[in-house]
Amino acid sequence: MKAGIFFGVCACGLALSLSGTFWITEASAGDSGASRTPLYAGERPMGAADRAREPLPRTPLNMKGAVERALHHNPSLGAQEAQRRSSEEGRKSARGAFGPRLGMSYGVTKQERSPSSTQRPAEYGVYSWGVEVSQPVFQGFQLLAAYQKAALQADSDKAAVRQAELSMTEKVQTAFLNYLRAVEDSLSERDALERLRDQLKITRAHYDVGLSPRLDVLQAEVDVSEAERSYIQAENLRETYLAELNTLLGLPATAQVSYAGALTHVPFRLSLEQCLERAYRQRPDLYIAKKSVEIAGKSQKEVQSDYYPQIEAYYNITQEGNTPDLRNSGNHGSRSSTWEVGARATWEVFQWGTTYYADQQAGWLVTKMRYEEEDLKLNVGYDVKSKLLAVREAEKRIGVAQKGVTQAREAYDVAVARYHEHVGTNFDVLDASSNLKSAHAALTGAKADYLTALAQLYVAMGEFHPDVTRAAAG
Repeated sequence: MKAGIFFGVCACGLALSLSGTFWITEASAGDSGASRTPLYAGERPMGAADRAREPLPRTPLNMKGAVERALHHNPSLGAQEAQRRSSEEGRKSARGAFGPRLGMSYGVTKQERSPSSTQRPAEYGVYSWGVEVSQPVFQGFQLLAAYQKAALQADSDKAAVRQAELSMTEKVQTAFLNYLRAVEDSLSERDALERLRDQLKITRAHYDVGLSPRLDVLQAEVDVSEAERSYIQAENLRETYLAELNTLLGLPATAQVSYAGALTHVPFRLSLEQCLERAYRQRPDLYIAKKSVEIAGKSQKEVQSDYYPQIEAYYNITQEGNTPDLRNSGNHGSRSSTWEVGARATWEVFQWGTTYYADQQAGWLVTKMRYEEEDLKLNVGYDVKSKLLAVREAEKRIGVAQKGVTQAREAYDVAVARYHEHVGTNFDVLDASSNLKSAHAALTGAKADYLTALAQLYVAMGEFHPDVTRAAAG
């Protein structure tokens, strides 16, 4: 019994030691930095009924408001949040394995013996009830590795939530900018249609007094028809982007929601080296890759625990009787109560290389994860540089397009004036109007492409900027 008490004391001492160890691990694992914590700290609606109860926005949403609503209501983020909570509960479950276990058992047996036997079994059978408390003493570091692995997974899934939120931010901003671009293109198409209709009226008036041939009227009518077709397509594209934006915000595609914003130019002054430094420090996927390597290492530790003996201390009490309530009655009846304290040790000494090769397999998985982490770092560098080049290229296009709009506007005014003075042709006016529409489209496209590339660059750096149409600090 002294030996049993000794093992019980050892169990408590080691349990306290392990408790201190995993507490430190939990604190270090949770200290992941603000750049890797989820962006939205509240509770997302869990079902369509919950989202349906949310009122529609009464005022026009700007880009920031659209992003924040998507982070709150998009169902895909709710699924990612549920995964994070699940991993956190798994960490708590793994932590519980360090503590003692309490078990109970209840059974009944009926024996029959030959008449020549000197001992007769209990007439009504034997009923037994037992309680056992066991405490893991040493499991080959399996419990510690399992807990650390669960803690790393919970931390990784927290970073995965942020990664999903950044990805959703980029999707919403891209859809928002596409919608603004479609609105600008629709207005440009409408202005072009109005110019062509005015020109058709003038051409018909000139034809009626014999100043223009019939061919000019026919050409003007054809251009008006083409402009009407382009305007219809632009309107349809605008409604399509509106439906996409509503969907990303967790709203019905048919919801009547107003969005407000403008394709403004926001200067971006960070160098490539600064962008790369921020990306390597802040990107959640790099953090997840690092945690994946550590998780694979803990999985190998779990496998290696089979090299060691498994030791646990226990204490149990067992009572027996010949009735269900453990009473003593009838012929050959008996009632007993015993208790026991001690320790158990098991050790699989030889398994034909099962543990060894499993250890090798887990080791190669660690190597695989390390290679994937290095590959991701290389891809991050390319991703950041390509997005930065896209920002700079679109910024240069904005300057060129602005000059093009000024020149096209001047050319159109000159063509209209020459036509009124009968020194220019109707074809010159129609061609100048087409060039002016193309110049407006080029400027709108350059502004939208610049802001889209800027939004993608921020995500590539792991930074959250809900409104890229406004200058960001730093």
